[in-house]
Amino acid sequence: MSFKEKLILAIDFDGTIVEDAYPNIGKPKLFAFETLKRLQNDGHRLILWTYRDGKRLEEAVAFCKENGIDFYAVNKSFPEEQFSTEKSPKIHADLFIDDRNIGGFIGWGKVYQLITNETPILEKPKSKKGFFGLFR
Repeated sequence: MSFKEKLILAIDFDGTIVEDAYPNIGKPKLFAFETLKRLQNDGHRLILWTYRDGKRLEEAVAFCKENGIDFYAVNKSFPEEQFSTEKSPKIHADLFIDDRNIGGFIGWGKVYQLITNETPILEKPKSKKGFFGLFR
């Protein structure tokens, strides 16, 4: 499964972007912000989709912003959406990225591979020295 079109991605915070330490903010998951930046640069819309609200939500949004991610929307389908009891609170997204999936969180490298059908370039490969370096 891979996608070429631009997607709307709903992304959980605790346990997905950061280690689950609710109500505190855990350490960033390995490659979380690097992958989110790359997905955003690829043209995908990122929605923060989290149980957090009030002060705890503001802290999560600020933490992401400090790490280079400004979300398209937070806990809603688009920035201008207003909460209403007359419609479903479920947000519209093409994919939901969450640690509570069946099987658990698959990791940011695998997320990127599934969405783009590419191998993520998250760190520079170590160069081979000598004769074998000619075959890279």
